[in-house]
Amino acid sequence: MVVARYGQLLDVIKALMGIAFLWGVLMASAMAGEPKSPGPLQIVAFGDSLTAGFGLPPADAFPAQLQKALRTRGYDVAVNNAGVSGDTTSGGLQRIDWAVPPGTQAVILELGANDALRGIDPAQARTNLDQILASLAKRGIPVLLAGMRSPQNWGKDYVDSFERLYPDLAERHGALLYPFFMEGVALDPKLNLDDGLHPNTKGVARIVEGILPKVEALIEKAKFSKN
Repeated sequence: MVVARYGQLLDVIKALMGIAFLWGVLMASAMAGEPKSPGPLQIVAFGDSLTAGFGLPPADAFPAQLQKALRTRGYDVAVNNAGVSGDTTSGGLQRIDWAVPPGTQAVILELGANDALRGIDPAQARTNLDQILASLAKRGIPVLLAGMRSPQNWGKDYVDSFERLYPDLAERHGALLYPFFMEGVALDPKLNLDDGLHPNTKGVARIVEGILPKVEALIEKAKFSKN
């Protein structure tokens, strides 16, 4: 009698163990099937002092203000600051491979202001930006190209040649274009530091406000890119 009951108890235990095992398998399968959160979309703001935030606290620089504005609109993004004060298109070309790390899903490219200020041949700036854009395209990273304007003192031929390179390159590489990064800010003393060249905190906020629709288009493009 005792032996029979003991045998029945073992059968119950085995059945319970089988149910527990099956439950564990089902739970593991369900968890494996659940999509993992990809984390924030990684955007690199690649440029010169206008991107880096010359003369401003890090929290007031363009990448930080842009990230805040995007998150307010519900975008899960991280905007990484890869701006270097004084950088030219040549300097950008030299550091593009390591300054835009693996895992980058979109780039805002803002270079050329220092080329124009120094009177560097627009053909050279065009070549440098062309190579930067080609490098990013090879990696499957969509780009928003921010255009620049030239000081008028270099003459009409220089100004026309310099300013034409941005729409030309955007079309050539299929990049989004924001025609002038400093739109609504340049030459406004209320929106610039005392040097008259770099935006203050309010100036950066104005830049972010203007460029935001293009960045939103960049984010949508990045969602469908393969990198």
